Amino acid sequence: MIRTLMASIREYRKDSILTPVFVTLEVILEVLIPFFMAGIIDVGLANADMPYTIKLGIILAAAALLSLICGALSGKYAAKASSGFAKNLRKDMFYRIQGFSFANIDKFSPESLVTRLTTDVTNVQNAYQMVIRILIRGPIMLIFALIMAMGINFDLSMVFLCAIPILGFGLFFIAIKAHPHFEKVFRTYDYLNGVVREDVSAIRTVKSYVREDYENTLFRKISQKVYDRFIRAEKIVAWNSPLMQFMMYVSILLISWLAGELIVQEEMTTGQLMSMIVYATQILSSLMMLSMVFVMIIIAASSARRIVEVLTEESSLKDPENPAESVNDGSVDFCNVNFSYAGDENKCSLHDINIHINSGETIGIIGSTGSAKSTLVQLIPRLYDTTTGSVSVGGRNVREYSLDALRTQVAMVLQKNTLFSGTIKENLRWGNPEATDEEIRKACILSQADEFVSAFPDGYDTYIEQGGTNVSGGQKQRLCIARALLRKPKILILDDSTSAVDTKTDALIRKAFREDIPNTTKIIIAQRISSVEDADRVIVMDGGRIDAFDTPENLLRTNRIYREVYQSQVNGGNE
Repeated sequence: MIRTLMASIREYRKDSILTPVFVTLEVILEVLIPFFMAGIIDVGLANADMPYTIKLGIILAAAALLSLICGALSGKYAAKASSGFAKNLRKDMFYRIQGFSFANIDKFSPESLVTRLTTDVTNVQNAYQMVIRILIRGPIMLIFALIMAMGINFDLSMVFLCAIPILGFGLFFIAIKAHPHFEKVFRTYDYLNGVVREDVSAIRTVKSYVREDYENTLFRKISQKVYDRFIRAEKIVAWNSPLMQFMMYVSILLISWLAGELIVQEEMTTGQLMSMIVYATQILSSLMMLSMVFVMIIIAASSARRIVEVLTEESSLKDPENPAESVNDGSVDFCNVNFSYAGDENKCSLHDINIHINSGETIGIIGSTGSAKSTLVQLIPRLYDTTTGSVSVGGRNVREYSLDALRTQVAMVLQKNTLFSGTIKENLRWGNPEATDEEIRKACILSQADEFVSAFPDGYDTYIEQGGTNVSGGQKQRLCIARALLRKPKILILDDSTSAVDTKTDALIRKAFREDIPNTTKIIIAQRISSVEDADRVIVMDGGRIDAFDTPENLLRTNRIYREVYQSQVNGGNE
């Protein structure tokens, strides 16, 4: 896990090294200060030697100034290293996620991935900053201060050696108890992000059904759960500070009591006593620092594990060793295909699919909700891989193509249409970054989007809000179709992508497809019978199986499901 995380340091390695260097110099100078102070008290002031006192005073002031400068530099480099590390972690995770298949995304869930990119990375960033600064400072301070204390009085320094094992055992016990609670906290965070994401994205639905109170109650419950689990974890971690304070004050009291007797017996000077108390404070404060880092590491350990899960996750879809880079034509073949989202042959969504689609055909797909229509077409651009059997495009198994080459030639307008913040032109150029203004306008004419786009004051430079909230559902669908057309694909898949447009516009879109892209294979999933009645052939889906695959005319005579849909939509269910 550590090696995986450290790979994201990269260009900030120098800052990560300079931080402990300056921390070490800062600690050495801090440890020397009590030594100089003891000299001033025991020699300079006791003997009224002003030149010696001034000389040591100047050295002491210089040491304090240099310590301050080194501390400032260590803080600067620590902040730069930790921020850069977090930046690279987010970048590496985000790039990794971009390569995930739909199956990988389903495994983690979008909400969990958002938490890992934000909260978890911030926890690891804070822990890393404390590790390269405080975790280095604590042990070095402990060692140097202990050495100096032993040099003053070895017997008194044994007080520290007794305190350290007690503190170590206490911190270990706290860590063991607190870690499982932090694991639960971050899992609850995932759920909280899911609730927020769902509520914000569907805010119009919430308001239209007057469900604000229900959503507020749901949010309050999950927020309370996060609070309760954090409290349980923090109650355990809270024992850290009292334990440290108790051991610090006990140690100082013991040293003061024992040193007082030594001073009376003239076996120790006042300056040495003062130095011992300062070293005691330094030793115990270094332990306090270590305990703080320890707590931060406990919190960050859960986050680090979740980050590493993403960084080490291998996409379930990979290019072959020598992938094909061109698609011959738009023909599609399904051969003995079974598919399960869980990868379990006993829990398949698709069963025994065997079909052949000729290049340039227009294929309609109808079926009831849940009949696996979308699942079927998602196997063509290899958004998922078949569980058994094979899917071929252009006479080749889709697994033989590079994913980029395949998906460039298989354009798909998904069931959920998504537009990104930016101008209409910028959104459309997702289909083809090199598309000219003329090509953009032609694609919009085909998708029946040009008329309403041209009516906007800024035309194709009109700004689309995030999620396309400032355009209607039908307008969004037509822009998404235009975006797919700009790819000039050999196969165009519309997954119920004209459901929000009127029947006249739908007919115009299909007419444009027939006349302007006759050689492109068009696969249209639709709920309206009118959207598929002029298709060359129609696939009728039922329960994840193909119930029939024939021309609309033949299906109307021979297939019960198609006939029932036709009658219910065309003549209200009358024979």
